Amino acid sequence: MNLPLPSSTPCSPSSPPTNPFPLIHTLTLHCPSPPLSSTTTNSQLTRLFRLHAATNQISPTTKGLSLTTSTTSTNNDQTLLSLLRQRKTEDAWILYAQIPHLPPPTCLSRLVSQLSYQNTPLSLRRAQSILTRLRHERQLHRLDANSLGLLAVSATKSGQLSYAVSVINSMLRSGYLPHVKAWSAVLSRLASAPDDGPTQALKLFNSITRRVRRFSDVAMVADSRPDTAAFNNVLNACANLGDGKMFLKLFEEMSDFGLEPDILTYNIMIKLCARCNRKDLLVFVLERVIEKGIPLCMTTLHSLVAAYVGFGDLETVERMVQSMREGRRDLCKILREANLEDFNEDEENEILNSSQNGVNVFDKLLPNLVEVSNSEPPLLQKMFAPDSRIYTTLMKGYMKQGRVTDTVRMLEAMRHQDASKGQPDHVTYTTVVSALAKVGSMDRARQVLSEMRRIGVPANRITYNILLKGYCDQLQIDKAKELLKEMADDVNIEPDVVSYNTLIDGCILVDDSAGALAFFNEMRAKGIMPTKISYTTLMKAFALSGQPKLANKVFDEMFKDPRVKADLIAWNMLVEGYCRLGLVEAAKKVIQRMKENGFHPDVSTYGSLANGISLARKPGEALLLWKEVKERWEVKKEGESFESDSSPPPLKPDEELLGTLADICVRAAFFQKALEIVACMEENGIPPNKTKFKKIYVEMHSRMFTSKHASQARQDRRKERKRAAEAFKFWLGLPNSYYGSEWRLEPVDPDY
Repeated sequence: MNLPLPSSTPCSPSSPPTNPFPLIHTLTLHCPSPPLSSTTTNSQLTRLFRLHAATNQISPTTKGLSLTTSTTSTNNDQTLLSLLRQRKTEDAWILYAQIPHLPPPTCLSRLVSQLSYQNTPLSLRRAQSILTRLRHERQLHRLDANSLGLLAVSATKSGQLSYAVSVINSMLRSGYLPHVKAWSAVLSRLASAPDDGPTQALKLFNSITRRVRRFSDVAMVADSRPDTAAFNNVLNACANLGDGKMFLKLFEEMSDFGLEPDILTYNIMIKLCARCNRKDLLVFVLERVIEKGIPLCMTTLHSLVAAYVGFGDLETVERMVQSMREGRRDLCKILREANLEDFNEDEENEILNSSQNGVNVFDKLLPNLVEVSNSEPPLLQKMFAPDSRIYTTLMKGYMKQGRVTDTVRMLEAMRHQDASKGQPDHVTYTTVVSALAKVGSMDRARQVLSEMRRIGVPANRITYNILLKGYCDQLQIDKAKELLKEMADDVNIEPDVVSYNTLIDGCILVDDSAGALAFFNEMRAKGIMPTKISYTTLMKAFALSGQPKLANKVFDEMFKDPRVKADLIAWNMLVEGYCRLGLVEAAKKVIQRMKENGFHPDVSTYGSLANGISLARKPGEALLLWKEVKERWEVKKEGESFESDSSPPPLKPDEELLGTLADICVRAAFFQKALEIVACMEENGIPPNKTKFKKIYVEMHSRMFTSKHASQARQDRRKERKRAAEAFKFWLGLPNSYYGSEWRLEPVDPDY
């Protein structure tokens, strides 16, 4: 079955919407070329001139043609520059496409800048095509830092984050220093990107600041030096990683650049406390803001409410909301009292341990922690009334705890609010829709949607995507299809990749792989690019329906897609597809390919392979698999450090993997290996299923070693197997021959 990726739309001469705002060049080049040395002699200049003249001599026969070509090229370049100066970007692009030679650097830089500034998919593709051409012709130096920076920003806004990072890295390798607004924009998206986005953000920040520090003249790199916004972006990456040590290091570096933390910095610190499971520190971040005299804003209160909701502490959030409704300013006192109520000995030990292991990170970030016992909780600088976002966040907390009634009641209470800021908005209604859809109450969810239309609160794509998921979870795929049509036809909301991913997953739930493929192809036909979830979900459809070759074909397309990074989940899905049919050799080839691409099998990989081995009835493969699992488990058990990227990391096997391997070994009468596996299970706190193994033994092996006519040589060969079988029977509690308590898994030395 062919799954072709849609080809890029050709660059048509149709003019995109003109931008009413003029192009503002805010990015400057910081790679100054040194002037000619003052020691350069006249003779040297003469030799340079002679060399230039010699290389440009024209033969008499071609002189006229060359002059004509040169004149035409010059005229085209001048026309192109004139069009760009008049901001006629579309006309300039058409002329550029007709010119066979490369225009001068000024024209190229201006054209890339103006195309990037338009920030449309078509203009971005055109700008990227210029960059591709220059790379192929090794003329990338013709573009200045201004145009490359704008291209990186445009790619970031369009969601092409990998491309934007590659542009910034190319600039750094070429000796350019991008403007802080350009690299900070890329940094901001990386900090919140999935996979290794935050790690890449830290790497990018360090690369730029390391180069900036090399310049002793601060004025030369003034436009590239990090500002407070850039630091906030990289601190956000640290918070998303939960890396307190790196957060502290960068926080202290702000002063090296003459910067002070602002309110957003402390909002990010609230997130760090939440990621590090330090609910007790949230109030002290708020007190630190008040202590430093930083103007407090509603965003800080939003962050606090979201943090407490994340901890599941809705009682404290309700107290916060009530105090804000009453116009009180003693919020810090309320939060401190909540800390005292929640505090217990276990939490005290956890805090002490985290403090010791974290080199007192939070003691340095929040020096007001030291004087907490001797200080009174400060008052807020002014009163803050709860707005719709705070109410909605509390409603989300109710929804997560399954308190649908409280969620609906909160909506009713907000409707009767006098203040306009507390009135429910589309986010509030969407939260109620989500709560109802989560419990399967789709009729009530549709009633809320109808009410939104009646009172003039527009539902957005997120609202409809939630409803789509609700129908798919309830296996009502036909209603989901009707809703998809309603989105496009009645309310003019085009479905996005999330909509189609939901429908593809819904088709999997009803075992409709053909329907999943149809939605996947429909999505791409509409120009919606698949995400990693799109590919893996479609792979899941084919894997579960017993079509691993199609799953492999989808994986190959995913592997070739530069916008998507295949992860371990995708590899495991491919392995599972083959193992479901018992195709162990094909699965092992996938695992080998996975290792070659830098991925190490995890418990899920081994679990699928064990199931495939069981289905294929290849107990010998189980022994090889157990050997590999055992080696990685023993590394974890011995506490060895893992530093090498080429070596597999330690592994903790789960119940399913060990149970499957033990089952295979017992059925194949590999009792010594079975005892090793059950010993591993017991050491990991996993109770083996003795009843199942006893039944297998009685049914399959109760007459083992009963022959009285076997030769002495044969009896000697099976001596160790018999000892292992007797030990296994003893472990099961079955009748067994007497053996000494010194029995062990290793063979007994005959000399003893």
